[in-house]
Amino acid sequence: MTFARLDSYLDTAIDEARIPELPHYYRGKVRDNYDLPDGRRIILATDRISAFDKILAAIPLKGQVLTQTARYGFEQTRDICPNHILAYPDPNIVIAKRVKILPVEMVVRDYLAGSTSTSILMPYKAGQRTIYGVRLPEGLRDNEKLPHTILTPTTKADYGAHDMPLSPQEILEKGLVTEAQWAQLSAYALALFARGRDLARARGLILVDTKYEFGVTEDGTILLADEIHTPDSSRYWRAESYDLLFAQGKKPESFDKDFIRNWVVARCDPYKDPIPKIPSEFILQTAQVYIDAFETITGQSFAYPPSDENPVERMTRTLQRFLKAGH
Repeated sequence: MTFARLDSYLDTAIDEARIPELPHYYRGKVRDNYDLPDGRRIILATDRISAFDKILAAIPLKGQVLTQTARYGFEQTRDICPNHILAYPDPNIVIAKRVKILPVEMVVRDYLAGSTSTSILMPYKAGQRTIYGVRLPEGLRDNEKLPHTILTPTTKADYGAHDMPLSPQEILEKGLVTEAQWAQLSAYALALFARGRDLARARGLILVDTKYEFGVTEDGTILLADEIHTPDSSRYWRAESYDLLFAQGKKPESFDKDFIRNWVVARCDPYKDPIPKIPSEFILQTAQVYIDAFETITGQSFAYPPSDENPVERMTRTLQRFLKAGH
């Protein structure tokens, strides 16, 4: 599949996966969720792309890319941390254990990078040296490797709200999680990141930073939820070109959500100004970036769906069969 062929998917981009007959609907930033009475959650991945606390656009095939990239990540890390996955009845659908999502996003970083207000690069350039309770040394350059891996947790904001930086001390003082939970979350996050970094290195990539979300079951078990090591939750750079570009003071070569974030930042202040309409050509370029990311991260070929099918109708039929069969 070439970039020229992707235009046939423009009209199939999923802005919303609303299925009225499913119970207890909840709209997330990029996923539409439904809770079943038996304790399972149905998660439908749309093609919405979110940044700067806003929905920027719908990128064709993005939801499938995220679901299948996360599937690879969950499978590669289940020996480190249990996760919420039960089944994948469709390329865009996850059947998961319903958990209570903890109100802290665990962000792990190896580099001084970022373009959003919760990044560490922006406050560092503004003169801050203690960020998220971590003391950073003087003299670091944009996109430089940090002296060591750091945790920079944020609040887990509701849809349309803004994540806020937290230090471990603030997390415990606010009672967002218990001390025992914080110890477990920290250990899981650092171990997952180490595995993700190794997997990325083997594929010629640098895992720059990533976020993990965790939930607890009724018996208090902590499970990894949402997604893992996808182009939305993670920042990736190509290892081969990093040293040269860094030496030249240029931005590293990436294929994650920074591709579209950088386009927006170059044209407005996304936290204050309306987001400019993103041209169809750039939407398709972004779709290609996501597909390339899936294939590079996983080493698998992307399975293109028929371009003439309605993906929401397909997901509805798939779920009807899945639930009728008693799964």
